[in-house]
Amino acid sequence: MKPRHCIAPSLLSADFSRLGEEVRALEASGADWIHVDVMDNHYVPNLTIGPMVCHAIRPHTRLPLDVHLMVKPVDALISGFAQAGADWISFHPEASEHIDRSLQLIKDQGCKAGLVLNPATPLHLLDFAMHRLDLILLMSVNPGFGGQQFLPATLAKVRAARAMIDRHVAEGGGSIVLQVDGGIKTDNIAQIALAGADCFVAGSAVFSAPDADGHYREVLGRMRLAIERAHVTLS
Repeated sequence: MKPRHCIAPSLLSADFSRLGEEVRALEASGADWIHVDVMDNHYVPNLTIGPMVCHAIRPHTRLPLDVHLMVKPVDALISGFAQAGADWISFHPEASEHIDRSLQLIKDQGCKAGLVLNPATPLHLLDFAMHRLDLILLMSVNPGFGGQQFLPATLAKVRAARAMIDRHVAEGGGSIVLQVDGGIKTDNIAQIALAGADCFVAGSAVFSAPDADGHYREVLGRMRLAIERAHVTLS
């Protein structure tokens, strides 16, 4: 069962020279998932990691590995990351020739399937895919690089996506995690949660925190406290 509010630190901002230590530290510090950003220098202007890195970090943590594929074409890499230990795999609809087939490929590998929407990608692309989805990831920055500023217009999109998911569930559909990625920090995570997000991808805010130094319990704790206080105030 997923927690109501899930924090998934992104390895994009981690120290790549010691990824095993980083994922162990994240688990010990109370992270919920490990977010793995995969970039191909085609779909986005950056190049990060492949299935071998995912396979290498898998033995270092029991946490779910949440793989975000920013690659085009996408289908050929799905099985590689599934076999490398991914638990969740999400991709951008623009990167697939057949969205439904790509989602089914993920499920056939025994993984949870998600779609990722860029800031300018409209929500209506989800209309005929909701029955296949376990996760919707809304990008709150344009993908490609860490350390960007959160785009405030994303809040309205989060609220609209939350309403779509709630209608889907009310009509008998399965639960879908609503995840947000990009520019999430301690000072804005509460308003994103109040807009309806379930899961928060945070990179530089976690790994570059002044008191981090390889131990992330303090910054993750501040994020959780901000969410909890906002919900208490709302109630």
